[in-house]
Amino acid sequence: MMDVRRMQVLRAVVISGSVTAAAANLGYTPSAISQQVAALEKQAGMELLERVGRGVRPTAAGRLLTEHAAVISRQVAEAETALADLRAGRTGRLEVRYFATAGAALVAPALARFRHEHPGVQVALRLGDTEDPLREVRKGPADLAVVVGPRDGRLEGVRLVPLLDDPYRAVLPKGHRLAAKRVLDLADLADEPWVGNEWPAGPCLEAVLEACAGAGFAPDFVVESEDYPTAQGFVAAGLGVSLMPGTVLGNRHPDVVVRKVRRPEPVRSIYAAVRDTSPEGPALRGLLAALRDVATAAREGRGAPEPGAARSGAAPGTTTEVL
Repeated sequence: MMDVRRMQVLRAVVISGSVTAAAANLGYTPSAISQQVAALEKQAGMELLERVGRGVRPTAAGRLLTEHAAVISRQVAEAETALADLRAGRTGRLEVRYFATAGAALVAPALARFRHEHPGVQVALRLGDTEDPLREVRKGPADLAVVVGPRDGRLEGVRLVPLLDDPYRAVLPKGHRLAAKRVLDLADLADEPWVGNEWPAGPCLEAVLEACAGAGFAPDFVVESEDYPTAQGFVAAGLGVSLMPGTVLGNRHPDVVVRKVRRPEPVRSIYAAVRDTSPEGPALRGLLAALRDVATAAREGRGAPEPGAARSGAAPGTTTEVL
């Protein structure tokens, strides 16, 4: 196998036309250059230089290796540039998982901002595994997942970055006997038929059931639904009451009313999850920052930050592949 460093020394000799000039350009002694060329000739099994007056010129074998050395040098330079772009967050690819109701409220505006700040980074965005949304983060290929996690923010194998505590609200049919109250005790709903909206079961349903248990009852689900708009339709039809996270109630059914709940107030905690062993490069840091900014705006009742309102010092957005 040819020694790449010695090939670059040969190239310097050929370009400069002499061993002495190459030594001066590279900061070596002429004897050191001659030794490197001699060692390369031994590897090649052929002479690489021939004397011409006070200088040298390459043999056919010398020209061949010099040409390949130029290609290698160019490829190394391209690799260094690509690595610098990746290190600075100008290029790269992120695999992101999310759950459906976080898509519109958090993920979409965060990605719009991230795209503005990191235009060369690709984001592959997919709905997470409903049974184990963190599996692809723990084992790959996902770099980040937006998930509902435990209130203490601790899960083995992942680091949970808090984004938003999303309180649940009571959703009642218009004209319901409890609609006149501005705030409901959760126990007020104990004897009501319930419309479920978290099927199959998951951490969001667990948050609801845990709160109801704290209020001393288990809800009587008479209707099961897999999504919030359908569940609102069932509530509007008078089939039952429901609890839904505040972030999903921006577009509410015209025939329902929404009320705060207390004693206790059910809350789902939304996090960005990354592997606890994963190096946090600039692209991943940028996406986490965008998610935190959007979550802060939602928490404070503001709209999502404009993409142009980037943090100072941020690079300019991503191509986003929605799968």
